[in-house]
Amino acid sequence: MTYSPTASASWRPVAWLAPHRIALIAIAIALITLAAVFMRWDWLADYNTLAIVGLWRTIWILIVTSIFGFVLAVPLGLAQVTGPIWLSLPAKAFCTVIRGTPLLLQIWLLYYGLGSLFPQYPWIRESDLWSVVRQAWPYAVLALTLSFAGYVGEIMRGALAGVPRGQLEAARAFGMSRWKLFHRVWLPLAIHKALPTLAGETVGQLKATPLVATITVIDLYSVALRVRQDTFVIYEPLLLLALAYMVLTGFLVWFFNSLEARIPVRVG
Repeated sequence: MTYSPTASASWRPVAWLAPHRIALIAIAIALITLAAVFMRWDWLADYNTLAIVGLWRTIWILIVTSIFGFVLAVPLGLAQVTGPIWLSLPAKAFCTVIRGTPLLLQIWLLYYGLGSLFPQYPWIRESDLWSVVRQAWPYAVLALTLSFAGYVGEIMRGALAGVPRGQLEAARAFGMSRWKLFHRVWLPLAIHKALPTLAGETVGQLKATPLVATITVIDLYSVALRVRQDTFVIYEPLLLLALAYMVLTGFLVWFFNSLEARIPVRVG
């Protein structure tokens, strides 16, 4: 009997049929079955509409605050790397204050502090702006955006500073203007370098969204709290909440992994 290295090397087991994956899938199916049989789920029909509203609000708060936070983080990082001292010092101070204070405190300062100032001005109460500033979600969005910008600003500072100078000098040798060099060479290279860390920060941003429930914004976490208060059912809504956050986290990880693998870095 002869051994054929070619046939052995060409054979690969299907990833999902690996023994440890089969064991994990069996354990997951057993746990789901036990939870469905022995736990109480009759409250789901009464709260499914509210849960959809909370899920949608969690998702759009995550998307909006991450996008606006990143847009603000790029100039914060750039100012610390190349800016004069009158720009770099305020940018560094902003990132330090944001990272040095709890996000819950920032949300409360904006909602109870800034939000209490607007009712004192009659021209605001009589304008269309009043219908926005009297609600809680603008302060939640602002606080989460500033928080994301503070953390990602530091990440972009490191990523921009880590781009090899030789590539920037080569771009200058081709006669690129400063703006063209920045948006076609420097920024794409920095973003590609920072993508793994940005994925972690975005997952952290998702996990920070339940804090908006403390200022009456109805998100996914606040729905679980309401179910517990109304029905005295504790574990079931929390388990469902954990499952929802795990699914969202899995999607974010998949999205950033796909982005990192499929989008090439364009230089020039």
